Amino acid sequence: MMTQSLQNGFTLDNHYLRDLKGPVPVPTQYAPSLGVHRGSCPVEPHKDQEIQRHRSAQAAPLLGSCRVQTPAPMDVQMCQSIQPCHADHQGDLSAGQLLKWMDTIACLAAERHAGMACVTLSMDDIQFEETGRVGQVITIKSKVNRAFTTSMEVGIRVSVQDVREHVERLVCVAYSTFVGKPAGPQKVLLRPVEDLCSAEEQLQHSLASERRRLRLYNEQTFNSLLPSKSFQRVGVCSRRDPLSAVSTEFTRVESIELVLPPHANHHGNTFGGQIMAWMENAATVAASRLCGCFPSLRSVDMFRFRGPSSVGDRLVFKAVVNNTFNNSIEVGVRVEAYNCEEWTANKPRHINSAFLIYQLANTPGDVPAFPQVTYTTQDGERRYLSAIVRKRIRMARKHILSCKEEAPLSVPWDKSNQVYLGYNNVAALTVLAGKQDWEASSISDRVAVYVHEEVELLCVQVQMEVMTSALHAFTLLADLTLRPLWDKHYLSCEEVERADEEETVYHIKCPPINGGKSRDFVFLLSKRQPCKDGDPYVVALRSVTVTTVPPVEGFLRSEAKCAGFLIHSLGLNSCKVRQTHQHTDCLRHSLGHPCSLALYDFVLAFSFT
Repeated sequence: MMTQSLQNGFTLDNHYLRDLKGPVPVPTQYAPSLGVHRGSCPVEPHKDQEIQRHRSAQAAPLLGSCRVQTPAPMDVQMCQSIQPCHADHQGDLSAGQLLKWMDTIACLAAERHAGMACVTLSMDDIQFEETGRVGQVITIKSKVNRAFTTSMEVGIRVSVQDVREHVERLVCVAYSTFVGKPAGPQKVLLRPVEDLCSAEEQLQHSLASERRRLRLYNEQTFNSLLPSKSFQRVGVCSRRDPLSAVSTEFTRVESIELVLPPHANHHGNTFGGQIMAWMENAATVAASRLCGCFPSLRSVDMFRFRGPSSVGDRLVFKAVVNNTFNNSIEVGVRVEAYNCEEWTANKPRHINSAFLIYQLANTPGDVPAFPQVTYTTQDGERRYLSAIVRKRIRMARKHILSCKEEAPLSVPWDKSNQVYLGYNNVAALTVLAGKQDWEASSISDRVAVYVHEEVELLCVQVQMEVMTSALHAFTLLADLTLRPLWDKHYLSCEEVERADEEETVYHIKCPPINGGKSRDFVFLLSKRQPCKDGDPYVVALRSVTVTTVPPVEGFLRSEAKCAGFLIHSLGLNSCKVRQTHQHTDCLRHSLGHPCSLALYDFVLAFSFT
């Protein structure tokens, strides 16, 4: 048995979790930039195929009749008509009911692939796009994306269709991890997923390995960041006002359920989907206590099944609001199980935990916002800080795993069109920096970090007060040839073409990050001095294409759509510098940007330094 340290502060033994600590195959195109190694050597391109063939040879004698020449189709589909008994008080499909169906269909897909009973380990990355209503038809599809040595990832997609329409709308996407239920102490080896015909199947097969690797990396990141002394001393959120904030202790909810035969699955244990539905109910009550209404469930993070329960057990659900943000709230739920003897002796078994993210429904003319919260106990402080770390991890993971095809970010440089390009460069930075709803990520005496997230956009802004004049700071930041003298993220910077005093094209070379390739950029720098008192100095950057600067051997040509500095004068010898950078759908292409400093680590760790 191994001891797993949990993010919510509890410790539990679970032999199923050992599978998550084994070697993790990583797509080779991401391994160098993310610093992933197997042993002491980088991941080799052919390793993943060798591992799959080796597993097939190992699994064949153990699978028996499951290893057939023509495997059965792996897709499993469920269609349900939404009835009033499936809906909440507003007529929308209950999230708890949907989670029941999702767990059922995922388990059936896993058992079809394994040819035996399976056990749910976790359900991650649950994102609710919208909901269904009474009278509509819900369709749930699941399929095994990838099988590792002893565990497999099952992808789940939920869509809804009105009976009068012929267009399906996406409701939810999620990913579950299953293992075969062993008859003895030995783990069940799984055959690999084969016959990947479509491009989507191949993509999900590759991303399954990346998601698994990120889950393990996020656990390490969480454990390393949370105990940080620098994290403890930094003001982590500017929204908290002790005089008006609500204590998270006020939101505590405790509920108990007795497991009856209708709550058991076909293996005799408590149905995992039923536990998830009960957890969602307790979390919704806790969230509603804070905001005075029923918020909408938007995502579920780290649904973990840590042990079984059976008919006759008493399940105690403990839910509490951990923290609130600009437009979301995190609720943590812990499930404890007791049999008759444990109930009398008050010795619970921790069997489940999860973190549920809620948002308020948008109403015309209103800006949804949750009340501010604060903590009054040491445990409340731990949960408050942990929620901030998890939010940063979720944000970075979302953009890391984005797989949308990106158009080139660079625009052709033409000196005859420099006025238009320079205007767009400055205007884009000004608009980006002026966006509303920047969320304070961390604030200290010298540095403040803010994050702005949209559907396909992630922006980071760093603000710092500098003891020098605004003009001096502008002069230093506007001349990129000086940057290698004081910025370790610049190897070299050469001036390619100077159009005039305000527009200059530079070629920048940057060192490798986390063992990846060296990168280079071709930037158009547009600088502007204030037109009137109160206006900032502007240094705007964006990628351009110049025929005289082709890709350099040994360097990976990278791009940035919008980045730069706004410098506000605070006095004769002081100014405030705001550095803003925009990242698009596919964050992994921006990891080497000299302004972002590897944003994934930047989002998670920079604000703690």
